[in-house]
Amino acid sequence: HRNHAYHFFIQYSPFRVHVGACSAGSAVTCDECLQLDPGCAWCTQENFTDSFLVYERCDTPEVLQKRGCLQNQVEFHVTSSEVLQDRPLGKKTGEANTTQISPQKMALKLRPGSEVTFQINVLQTEDYPVDIYYLMDLSASLIDDLERIKDLGSTLSKEMAKLTSKFRLGFGSFVEKPVLPFIKITPADLKNPCHGVDQVCLPTFGYKHVLPLTSNTDEFNKIIAKQQVSANIDTAECGFDAIMQVAVCGDKIGWRNDSMRLLVFVSDGDSHFGMDSKISGIVIPNDGECHLDGNNEYSMSTHLEYPSLGQLMDKLVENNILLIFAVTENQKRNYENYAHFIPGATVGVLEEDSRNILELIVTAYKELRSEIELEVLGQTEDLHISFTAICPDGTVLPGQKQCSNVKAGDTVSFNVTVELPACLDDGPLRFHIKPVGFQDALEVHLDSLCSCACRSTRQPNSSHCGPGRGVLECGSCLCSPGYTGSRCECTEEDDRSGDCKADGAAETCSGQGECLCGRCACKASSFGRVYGPYCECNDFSCARYRGELCGGHGDCDCGVCVCRSGWTGEFCNCSSAVDGCLSGDGELCGGRGKCVCGRCVCSVPGASGEACERCPTCGDTCSSARTCVECHLQAEGSMEKCAEKCSASHVSVNSSIGNILLEWPSTDVPPPNIPMISLGVSLSVLCMGTILLVAWKLLVSVQDRKEVAKFEAERAKAKWQSDTNPLFRSSTSTFRNVTYKREGKRNVDIHSADGY
Repeated sequence: HRNHAYHFFIQYSPFRVHVGACSAGSAVTCDECLQLDPGCAWCTQENFTDSFLVYERCDTPEVLQKRGCLQNQVEFHVTSSEVLQDRPLGKKTGEANTTQISPQKMALKLRPGSEVTFQINVLQTEDYPVDIYYLMDLSASLIDDLERIKDLGSTLSKEMAKLTSKFRLGFGSFVEKPVLPFIKITPADLKNPCHGVDQVCLPTFGYKHVLPLTSNTDEFNKIIAKQQVSANIDTAECGFDAIMQVAVCGDKIGWRNDSMRLLVFVSDGDSHFGMDSKISGIVIPNDGECHLDGNNEYSMSTHLEYPSLGQLMDKLVENNILLIFAVTENQKRNYENYAHFIPGATVGVLEEDSRNILELIVTAYKELRSEIELEVLGQTEDLHISFTAICPDGTVLPGQKQCSNVKAGDTVSFNVTVELPACLDDGPLRFHIKPVGFQDALEVHLDSLCSCACRSTRQPNSSHCGPGRGVLECGSCLCSPGYTGSRCECTEEDDRSGDCKADGAAETCSGQGECLCGRCACKASSFGRVYGPYCECNDFSCARYRGELCGGHGDCDCGVCVCRSGWTGEFCNCSSAVDGCLSGDGELCGGRGKCVCGRCVCSVPGASGEACERCPTCGDTCSSARTCVECHLQAEGSMEKCAEKCSASHVSVNSSIGNILLEWPSTDVPPPNIPMISLGVSLSVLCMGTILLVAWKLLVSVQDRKEVAKFEAERAKAKWQSDTNPLFRSSTSTFRNVTYKREGKRNVDIHSADGY
């Protein structure tokens, strides 16, 4: 299917037929056969086999046709898919029938164990409509925030105008369930929950829908200016009650069908959820329905429990609402935990007086628009679904279903693989795949191929089965009670009277078959073939060598390895070839051993080597040539016999009068390279000396450092006396002024600085 510049493709996985899975002998009907493996087929041809075993009809299509089943008699279902709707991608206008996701509808038919891969394209359109609903906590702690946001409508509208021309804004508020123990119920507190602090505030309420979504931002500002706070006792609020009503009361809120729906949740406290309301006697679970009365107030606040996180998630996803938590720093962690369970939810930190709310909303909107993430809606527990994201920059992300840094006008592709592990018990499935926060989605219908079409032509009381003893279905007979056999020709009494046990055997047909019509019908096995009059033999129970049956060089016949040519032994692991046992003179193991499994086993004491060529106890070289010499010395020895004995000793003979010269084949051994040996020894001595010198220098340096450190430590411990010497006395000099005549003349004592 072609979609502008984008192509839609479907890819089927190749059949991964497990060896022997189809012929394992467990399928007695066509339906059972097709459910064994995606590659299994059933032969519906009558008289396809003379065997008593019905399950021989189940195998791969290739095997069945090789065994004589006609191609048009093979029941074999193939995984398939069909695109039912594929409108082009593009911006929605009044007349153009475009969409943000392609394709929009498809049908899948899968064999159990098979999978199919298809591609989804998602377009991030420009100038996308945006609806923002501002849901505010009006408990008394946020009284200063109301003053801050009185012009929010105008400022937010100006900022959003830079991003979209289709922007609308709405408002709602919440406090707490007006019941004990969340509020005080004295008449004064019910009328004015703030009277204890000499303030006037509204009676406690659950949730109020104040302003439907509108493009008139001045009206939004007027509504904000009229708001008054209320109060409750505990710190947590009924924010989740309010979120649920905003999500399900779409008609009163005014959500558009083709818009990006943002719910801005503003609070400085935690939220009750689930069964928190049981302490107030409210035990009826939240029903997830809209309960706004004529005054647009939540009428079931005192009757229904708080919604659970699961309920909130379902309703927000169902209505394509993206949640923005704008909370204070002390509540950030709580709402991050909540956002983890809600697709598309984000958390922003709100300043104490909400002065950064505008920046927070615009930033969250840009982040949401820059990311495309797929979600799956529907009952898909029986399926295995995986994704691979292909982002606009060409990055391929296996196992991921989202792309970041997406710009307006970009197209993101996703390869989706759907696998069906088993047949669907409850019939066909329907599920949706859609981008988070988008209205458009892909609708998928999936059916499992678990039934054979040949069942529609079944013949009750067929003449082929008995006759009149069974039903002919898909080429085989389903016998009535009391009858057996491939054509229901035998009775159960025939089975009991037959000889289906070997002498001394405890089980019928050795436990590997069934007694049908008095004879053993051996069951097929995924390991191999079972045969014999009593199914006592098989071709897979022989000994293994290095993991291979019969060493990989033989065939298993009734538990015994039958070796192929060139191999011997119990495991067929011994080669009968003697090439590896021949010595240099061509003699088998040098005449000193036997060739066993292609290797020499030396029998002469002291003999060794691959061909038993080494033998220290077998005499010296001259001893081995004794027979040759003696032959030439004896006059009666013929030259022919002597030549044979000498060749065995690897010697040649030059005889003259009275002398016999023996010549052995020379081995040209090159003389040693004296200069290189001398150079090597010299370099080795030099290197060893250098290493020893360096080691000695290191040891001396380490010892010197230790001595210096010891000296410094002892000097640091020394304490010098700084007190005055007790024997020291400073001197005193007296000077008398001789010109001073008055009585009471004074003496002046001058102490020298140095004591002298």
